[in-house]
Amino acid sequence: MATAVEDRAGDTRQSPLSDAVVVRFAGDSGDGMQLTGGQFTLSSALAGNDFATFPDFPAEIRAPQGTLFGVSAFQINFGSSAIDTAGDAPDVLVAMNPAALKTNVPQLKPGGLIIADEGEFNDRNLAKAKYDANPLDDGSLAKWQLLKLNISQLTMDAVKPFGLGNKEALRCKNMWTLGLALWMFDRDRQPLIDWLNAKFAKAPDLAAANIAALNAGHAYGETAELAGPLKQHHVDPAPAEPGLYRTLTGAEGIALGLVAGAQLAKLPMFFGGYPITPASAILHHLSRLKEYDVTTFQAEDEIAAICSAIGASYGGSLGVTSSSGPGIALKGEAMGLAIMTELPLVIVNSQRGGPSTGLPTKTEQSDLYQAVYGRNGDAPMPVIAARSPGDAFECAIEACRIAVEYMTPVMLLTDGYIANAAEPWKVPDLTAYDDFPVQFLTEAPEGGFKPYGRDEKLARPWVKPGTPGLLHRIGGIEKEVDTGHINYAPGNHQAMTDIRKAKIDGIAVPDQVVELGAEGGKLAVVGWGSTFGPIHQAVRRKRAEGADVSHVHIRHIWPLPANLGELLKSYDKVIVPEMNTGQLKTVLRDQYLVDARPVNKVSGQPFTIAEIEAAIEGAL
Repeated sequence: MATAVEDRAGDTRQSPLSDAVVVRFAGDSGDGMQLTGGQFTLSSALAGNDFATFPDFPAEIRAPQGTLFGVSAFQINFGSSAIDTAGDAPDVLVAMNPAALKTNVPQLKPGGLIIADEGEFNDRNLAKAKYDANPLDDGSLAKWQLLKLNISQLTMDAVKPFGLGNKEALRCKNMWTLGLALWMFDRDRQPLIDWLNAKFAKAPDLAAANIAALNAGHAYGETAELAGPLKQHHVDPAPAEPGLYRTLTGAEGIALGLVAGAQLAKLPMFFGGYPITPASAILHHLSRLKEYDVTTFQAEDEIAAICSAIGASYGGSLGVTSSSGPGIALKGEAMGLAIMTELPLVIVNSQRGGPSTGLPTKTEQSDLYQAVYGRNGDAPMPVIAARSPGDAFECAIEACRIAVEYMTPVMLLTDGYIANAAEPWKVPDLTAYDDFPVQFLTEAPEGGFKPYGRDEKLARPWVKPGTPGLLHRIGGIEKEVDTGHINYAPGNHQAMTDIRKAKIDGIAVPDQVVELGAEGGKLAVVGWGSTFGPIHQAVRRKRAEGADVSHVHIRHIWPLPANLGELLKSYDKVIVPEMNTGQLKTVLRDQYLVDARPVNKVSGQPFTIAEIEAAIEGAL
């Protein structure tokens, strides 16, 4: 980013940056930083940039104003080339109060630009942020460029004609800040003006005030450029295949993928869920898609949510449920019921920091053991992990396919970072997807009806209740081979346990590919889930320096791809970066006896590219 720093200090208007810029908006959880970041993301999409975002907010609905633990931030990395992560360190930090500055400035690049609302740097707020002196005046920010603006007062001046009270007027600060950011990066204001008019259609005075604040921030940039360090930068569009694009979050990707999967299976979908961060957004999105034969049900608790979905599958719908780690734990017994009854069910786990309530709004990958092993008895279940919002769409379709073709529950893993992050997504042509229509058994086959008879995939027949002549027993007590009657016999339990295991072991999953690099060599960096972006960028950089390193990223966590063992053994060393204490590493060691070494991070924050680069250097 050295180029950007030189550009800001020079006199060239609209000077292009190297290829990408990282901006972080930070303020109180009531300052509208997530809204500001979301609308700036929209402007980046309309400008044709590639981008990735990282919303980072507190668990409290409204933490005490001005406190360090109440800071809400939104980071976006946007540019004219491929973007895989939300960026390691911001080039620009917008700090709306002292607490936002204190919690975020350590991550800012040396020479980066701080835009601070000096109107909020009063004695009271400085004390809440545990500052002994005002950092805007004491020289402690010397290694960064500092632009002090009284955003609060400038906003109040801009909206004064609309007769708002002080509290309402200050709520427009985020729009003033957004206007300045739009000017800085040469963005069109009109889409934001249209959005504000639509959002406040029933309160035109509020719409006008927010638009005035937006325009005032933009105008300030034009004026400030004449004499100060603030310069306008133009970021070119990123190359992209022709097509229809939209901004997609992970939660939206899951919801749309589930609907697409149900459509490809020719089934109605039933979603039974209970609100929990960060999984709740999936229920919110699905509740708006009723026209696609989707029924959503907000249950009274997690157990009722999964049991309602199992009941829907028994009735002939595709049952789906969703939660995060604590809720998945509560669903554990019912997962065993779905495994015993051998009914299709998709279970989405949006992982968050744990254990117990843990870090509700922070990201982690610590539920892999829970997904693969976390049920009583031998209860195998397929597990799939999404790597990004766009990949979540594909993984949701794959989970639906496996569930109905093999008559089994499937767990789909995402995490808080994927759920909340956004990226540009090329809307796919669904006619290019192979459908997998379900065939319900409607009459007794030759030789009689066997509720637990098997096809070539070891899947039992799916029968809608009430089908004439196909009455059968279902439940959680051990079933008899073929007939499904209750049977406690030792040999029968051995046989049914073996069959259930063989069915899951026999699921056909694609062979593992190498994302970047060669098959075989000195080092493989093996990842899963949302670590894809930082691993991919770190491996790309190290390969450009001549390092013999490859990136392998696993989607099918269980069963693992058939060729994975031989692939891993073709490398001298294997490291596994995970946001946990080494769970996939343990699975790989257990399955393949490879000396996989862990690279662990459990801070509630995603890996940075620099951290993965350091791990690669250490391994080599």
